[in-house]
Amino acid sequence: MIDVIIAGGGPTGMMLAGELRLHGVGVVLLERDPEPTKVVRALGMHARSIEILDQRGIVDRFLALGTKHPLAGFFAGIEKPAPDRLDTKYPHTLGLPQPVTERLLTEHAVEMGAEIRRSCEVVGLSQDSESVSVSLADGTVLRARYLVGCDGGRSTVRKLAGIDFPGEPTRVETLLGEMGIGVPWDEAMPIMLKVRETQKRFGLAPFGEGVYRVVVPAEGVSEDRAVMPTLEDFRSQLVRIAGTDFGVHSPRWMSRFGDATRQASRYRSGRVFLAGDAAHIHPPTGGQGLNLGLQDAFNLGWKLAAAVHGWAPSDLLDSYEAERHPVAEEVLNNTRAQIELMKVEPGPQSVRRLFTELVGFEEVNRYLIEKIIAISVRYDLGSENDLVGRRIGDLALKEGGLYDRMHAGHGILLDQTGSLSVGAWADRVDHLVDVSEELEASAVLVRPDGHVAWVGSDQEALDGELARWFGEV
Repeated sequence: MIDVIIAGGGPTGMMLAGELRLHGVGVVLLERDPEPTKVVRALGMHARSIEILDQRGIVDRFLALGTKHPLAGFFAGIEKPAPDRLDTKYPHTLGLPQPVTERLLTEHAVEMGAEIRRSCEVVGLSQDSESVSVSLADGTVLRARYLVGCDGGRSTVRKLAGIDFPGEPTRVETLLGEMGIGVPWDEAMPIMLKVRETQKRFGLAPFGEGVYRVVVPAEGVSEDRAVMPTLEDFRSQLVRIAGTDFGVHSPRWMSRFGDATRQASRYRSGRVFLAGDAAHIHPPTGGQGLNLGLQDAFNLGWKLAAAVHGWAPSDLLDSYEAERHPVAEEVLNNTRAQIELMKVEPGPQSVRRLFTELVGFEEVNRYLIEKIIAISVRYDLGSENDLVGRRIGDLALKEGGLYDRMHAGHGILLDQTGSLSVGAWADRVDHLVDVSEELEASAVLVRPDGHVAWVGSDQEALDGELARWFGEV
């Protein structure tokens, strides 16, 4: 029997596969499509996602292929400089097309030993108290201890598991594609910039080799969103919005996306879990979707591994939904707000002008940027200490940085006193006796996902938290 089956080979599924293999869990990833997608829906990663790659020791391969972009203008396209001294070593966005991100995550998952099976479509599932049976379109039936649906907004796993997906339907639709243009860029760019003064859902951007990314509002909402737009659709909408079609031609790919916001009513049904777009969909404003999925996987991976290995506390798997559902709910809320601020009608434009003034205040700007890049996320772990529940930064230690010590995916007790112990949990928690001028607490217990579980100096209290997160021993 397989330990964990993952349905869906996008960034979320590949991230989860790598995390599970890090902990020695057997993984089979099933992907319906025979080849990786060439569609570039996401353009990069924010700080928290870059941090989790750093915590696993694979960030350099992403940095080598990406481009650093300033954080200005990430909330509804309101152009304000990024606040100073953000609490992260990555105070920028890493520009990296989604197919590249997916390829790098796939390579990592395979290096770790994950089995990737393409052209495998899930069509049925059943479960009992011990396992999940997954039926494929070719008649094959696989059994696993757990199944995770990372299979996108139209998730088959979510539907088969009987999990509701409430929310708001698409009200505005946008066309997206990569293609050539028939006019020089120095002629097209002034037109594009003029249109974008009011129409923030419009844009042209050179991708190199004569290819441009084209984004333009659609005429309305299509009856069948699975039907891809045509080049003539792009031409007519470009003329309507910009007064010219820019001579677009030779499309690499064309797609459409809407502004629907939906969230799964629950992230777990017995031995079946949801992550990424299978659990939540929202407008792409702020570039948060891919990042949200990667962070779901980072939260779930070590918890599933603990269950497979038999030491997970009774409520550990339920903490995945308890922690990640509110985070996604906040993203749905801020993306919907951004869509409203990007509308061209007089009412939304008046609100936008007022909001632009508010973002001029450093505290407001910082609050919104930290929300978008997810470094302000704090899980409610029941502590009044403000550090508990937050992700920890890459603290400078006497010997290197903290993230360098997190590559194995263990918990970490960073002990500045040298008087504490992880005792019988030493196989799950590394005891790091070191000091950092950036940490005021005597000691912190950090979970494998980089979030602080405990702060203090009392051994008895520490033992209680070790048992809470890493099981009885």
